[in-house]
Amino acid sequence: MKSIFKWLGLLLLTLIVLAGSFAAHEWYAKKPFTFRAYLDRAMIKMAFSDPETLTSLGFLESVGIKGHNAHLDDVDPKNSEQMFEELKVFRAGLNQYDDADLDRQQKMSKQIAIYLMDLVAQAEPFKYHYYPANQLFGIQNGFPSFMEASHQVHTLEDAQNYNSRLSELPRKFEQYLLDLKIREEHEIIPPRFVIDRILEEMQGFIDTPAKENILYTSLVTKLEAAEEINAEQQKTVLVDSETLINESVYPAYQGFIDYFTELAPTAGTDDGYWHLPNGDEAYKLALKLFTTTDYSAEYIHTLGLEEVARIQSEMMAIFAELEVDTSAGYTAAMAEFSAQDKFYYEDSDAGRAQILEDYQTILDEIDAGLDGAFNIRPKAGMEVVRIPEFKEKTSPGAYYQQPALDGSRPGRFFANLYDIKATPKFGMRTLAYHEGIPGHHFQIAIAMELEGMPFLRRFAPFTAYTEGWALYSEQVAWEQGFQDNPEDNIGRLTAELFRAVRLVVDTGIHHKRWTREQGIEYMANNTGMAERDVVAEIERYIVMPGQATAYKVGMIKILELRQKAMDELGDKFDIRDFHDAVLKNGAVPLSMLEEIIDNYIETNR
Repeated sequence: MKSIFKWLGLLLLTLIVLAGSFAAHEWYAKKPFTFRAYLDRAMIKMAFSDPETLTSLGFLESVGIKGHNAHLDDVDPKNSEQMFEELKVFRAGLNQYDDADLDRQQKMSKQIAIYLMDLVAQAEPFKYHYYPANQLFGIQNGFPSFMEASHQVHTLEDAQNYNSRLSELPRKFEQYLLDLKIREEHEIIPPRFVIDRILEEMQGFIDTPAKENILYTSLVTKLEAAEEINAEQQKTVLVDSETLINESVYPAYQGFIDYFTELAPTAGTDDGYWHLPNGDEAYKLALKLFTTTDYSAEYIHTLGLEEVARIQSEMMAIFAELEVDTSAGYTAAMAEFSAQDKFYYEDSDAGRAQILEDYQTILDEIDAGLDGAFNIRPKAGMEVVRIPEFKEKTSPGAYYQQPALDGSRPGRFFANLYDIKATPKFGMRTLAYHEGIPGHHFQIAIAMELEGMPFLRRFAPFTAYTEGWALYSEQVAWEQGFQDNPEDNIGRLTAELFRAVRLVVDTGIHHKRWTREQGIEYMANNTGMAERDVVAEIERYIVMPGQATAYKVGMIKILELRQKAMDELGDKFDIRDFHDAVLKNGAVPLSMLEEIIDNYIETNR
């Protein structure tokens, strides 16, 4: 749950420096004068305990503070216990501020804080019910990804800090091993396939010669672009880096390899959360966390089956128009449609480079043509980049990385180019709209840029809202004419079908006790996706229970609220104002989004 509080800036700290005793009171007092100061202070204090968080934010560097960039987070298990205690104190302190003294936005901020803190309290008994080392965003691939994407190198000090972090990895991994052993004592052991995947990944990582490792090659790239570091200094830095990779980084990974090699025989093949102690209750909480509803697993499963049938029916009608044979059912029709060579790029470096270029063209095109649907736009730019090759094999098809607060890094759409067949042209527009514009980039960057909002509101972690918006954005792009041929519309419906299938397989695995193989079979039969992608997706749901249900649940709620606004406002409805109402409040639970839209309707009636 600590990730809830990661993304924030240093505004309050700046105020302390500039405003003297008043600001100092806001920092140290049990009850700051302003409610926003109380919210921001708690988050800032947490962030300052995590040097990697500060680096990712990219804020302190703009005022010349860089010492944190020499260190890695302290992940000793005892810190988790301390965090829960601190959050209990924070939750109690919220009641110091009476609702009668707060304006509408402040009341909403208080309501969100209470909602999150109550979730934290419910989550504490299940704090070990997840797998820190996993094939997606695990601790074993998080370190090189962080160093490549977030650690900036512009000066010799930056480069030396980079090497300092390499030297600290053994300490951090030893702390992670303590945490993993606690989970083992609690019988929280990942399925065998997870261990096999991460062992393969880590062995490949340390078998790579140091000078070919991403930790070295990405540093070379950064040094070459750093005008303040001369050739001799670069050479010295790289010699040290090679030594540290061989003598600190690789031994740290070998410790993980040794641990999981020994653990592997004890891991089973039961994949759902139900096989863990109190697993059914843990999954129920996971659904609540990710959907921000009280929907039962059974309800979500049924909803998924209904949506799969509806979307497939729409697609079959389009296939018939395209003269695709539909006599053998959806799976065969999708296979025939997607097998056409015209939909695929050349399987080469040139083909992959063209994919990235075409994604950027798609995003630039829609960014220039959305004035009819949006008033508000993010200030931050965005770019398309490839997922680092060392982790492509087990990574999702794409993901979004938010921009730095200080503008030093744009939003990034990471595309997986491992399997060229997994990027058909008819699906590229939809994926770009989801991860980029007007999907995650619009929602996340706009929320980060909201003025006057506490950091809790600007970085709130409500998946049903954020992923629901991104999936809704795919439909908005279609409605605005950016997928105006039937093949692109098949791409859109394929993506929506994919999210509907997720409702079925996530609940199937964790509630109905499906095996991994049953999940793979259902998804393969009902999406037409490439086998590699199906396997990667099912394995994702196994290590991230409930998360995959948020997309469709959130999209359905946003569409319901839009229809409600259209029905009640009639000619006064303007989709641009509706989108303002959805985006200008940051991420919220779905029940609160309904309150926001009800207020928007009343204001514009």
